Amino acid sequence: MIQILDETALENYRRAGRIASECRRWATEQIKPGATIRSVLEGIESLIQERGAQPGFPAQSSRNHVAAHYCSSPEDDQRYEEGDCVKVDIGVHVDGYIADTATTVDLSNDQRWTPLIKASSDALAAAIATVGVGVPVGEVGAAIERTICGAGFEPVRNLTGHGLARWKVHTSPQIPNYGERGGGRLQEGSVIAIEPFACTGEGYITEKGKSEVFMMVRPPRKAKALDRDVLREIEAWRGLPIARRYFTHLDRDAVEDTFTKLARQGSLMRYPPLVEREGVMVAQTEHSMVIGADGVEILTI
Repeated sequence: MIQILDETALENYRRAGRIASECRRWATEQIKPGATIRSVLEGIESLIQERGAQPGFPAQSSRNHVAAHYCSSPEDDQRYEEGDCVKVDIGVHVDGYIADTATTVDLSNDQRWTPLIKASSDALAAAIATVGVGVPVGEVGAAIERTICGAGFEPVRNLTGHGLARWKVHTSPQIPNYGERGGGRLQEGSVIAIEPFACTGEGYITEKGKSEVFMMVRPPRKAKALDRDVLREIEAWRGLPIARRYFTHLDRDAVEDTFTKLARQGSLMRYPPLVEREGVMVAQTEHSMVIGADGVEILTI
């Protein structure tokens, strides 16, 4: 089925992509030994807002064996260290139209993680080269797997790229990081994010640690039992992912109580950090793009 993007939607995607790219470049300059993770993430989000957009999801920066979803708490004082392999993942939305991009920074003094980062980056380029209307998503994944394994590393097999839709960060199709059968074909008009994860381990992640990223997935059943101010703030994000540090201007106990009650009701999903085994290094590279009849337009170049 062909999806039609009108000019307004397409321009909003493009603008979100330009801002996301600017933020990615800014972040790579700020990620240095001694800098706090929280200052970088908050700086990204401030830059997004200065450009007249909003975060499509909380900015995240995961180090070393942590593959994804590390998001600073309001009190986080962790600092980047020499030798870190640092991912930064950024989402920007303009009127609900989202661009998603990521890169990895090598903080070693001997460039020891550069080949790993290059494997992820090369895999993204190989994947983009396969993208077109009617292409099986497994073919895109096979290009990723072939490139990463050819460089001597493993793709993270239980993390995927994904479709993007208005007010939705993750939608179909899923873009695997390995060649799998099934999964459908790419459609004209689709907006997708491809994000190869390359690692020095076996390529499987698990959830571990405290969640700092949340998302409202359904209306609450017992809204009267919830703090009105907190609920109003959550609902203002229109179902996009949020971070606990978005709510520091509200009563902390009210925030925690509301989050807990919403999670118990099944209305609020928690997204804890995703980790490989300790000692494994993970690199990520990501671009968002629009699939057109005549080719692919990369939004976050």
